[in-house]
Amino acid sequence: MTPDKNNGLLSQIRIVDLTLNLAGPYGTRLLSMLGAEVIRVEHSKKLDVFRRRSATDFNAANAGKKSVTLNLKTEKAIELAKNLIAISDVVVSSYRPGVLDKLGLGYEEVRKLKPDILMVDFSGFGATGPERHFASWASIFAAMSGHSYITGYHDSIATEFRGSFDTRCGQSVALAVLMGLIHRQKTGQGQHVDIAAVETQICSLGEGILDYSMNGRITERHGNRHTSMAPHNAYRCNGDDCWVSIAAGSDEEWTALCNAMGQPELAEDERFKDPLSRWENQGVLDEIITLWTCSYTDYEVMEILQKAGVAAIPVMSSEEIFNDPHLKERNFFVEVNHPEMGKVRLVRPPWNVDGKAAGKHEPAPLIGEHNDYIFRTLLGMSEVEIDRLVEEQVIY
Repeated sequence: MTPDKNNGLLSQIRIVDLTLNLAGPYGTRLLSMLGAEVIRVEHSKKLDVFRRRSATDFNAANAGKKSVTLNLKTEKAIELAKNLIAISDVVVSSYRPGVLDKLGLGYEEVRKLKPDILMVDFSGFGATGPERHFASWASIFAAMSGHSYITGYHDSIATEFRGSFDTRCGQSVALAVLMGLIHRQKTGQGQHVDIAAVETQICSLGEGILDYSMNGRITERHGNRHTSMAPHNAYRCNGDDCWVSIAAGSDEEWTALCNAMGQPELAEDERFKDPLSRWENQGVLDEIITLWTCSYTDYEVMEILQKAGVAAIPVMSSEEIFNDPHLKERNFFVEVNHPEMGKVRLVRPPWNVDGKAAGKHEPAPLIGEHNDYIFRTLLGMSEVEIDRLVEEQVIY
């Protein structure tokens, strides 16, 4: 079938979502943004962290999905899950390795139901290896990936990562699904993809991995300082907790910065005459720049330096992001009506197709909101059957 671009590039794809919390759900959220029908399987009495925390948090990670409630501890619920998988294209799971196999929903079983099914299993440490059963949260796989070790100031402790790492892992989940769908389109075959959160983050460590593999050097913490670029820091501005990020990557940009600050003589100063000199003297360099930035607001510094061709932008809070005129003009935020919260703003997909935001924009589902659609419309069950399974706490 040809995808309907008005509803998203994945408008003909159905995904069974067996994920929890943030990382996995964010990955399927991206796919929902692209138009896929994502059906999240939930248990109404055992809610995940985001359902328990707040409707706002859950909405952010699950907008555009459908919700069906099944008690997967019962054989009848497993059969219903299998029936749903049999008419779907993709299964995404974030259970610990082995859990779905025990339930009878592992890849070897579901491929019997649909030979070309794509199954993506996401976990902290992957499906193999001695640590495959370890518990993990974002801070855990950030620590093992090496990112926590290199993040922070040289004289301080390593930095924990939380939600930002979950969403980065979710992007890998979405990419794996797209990869699998392309493979199926070319070959007609399904696949089983095993994703380890720690490995997705090690892959993004960049020069730290390269430097050790080639030179045997261990990258240490150095705060906002760059390994070769100076100035490169966040500088205090006039205002309450007001900062601006400035980076100059060449002699030309450094000269432009000096002129913009009204101190052209700094470009000829022996301490700052070339990239190495600036890097070696960046302590005093940062002091000089801070004396100048403190006389302006962060947005004033941005305007002055961007006009001069120097990279500079305010260090924005969430409120500033939502009110940024550039993002508003690009329609990065979309407004949807949530049945409980009313009008809420969501971020659209971080890409445009043919100049327009791709995909659909809908709120997250209420718990079990789409039970009738799933059981009656998709699976063809009668009202009597559904009511009986509700009484037996299979649909729960």
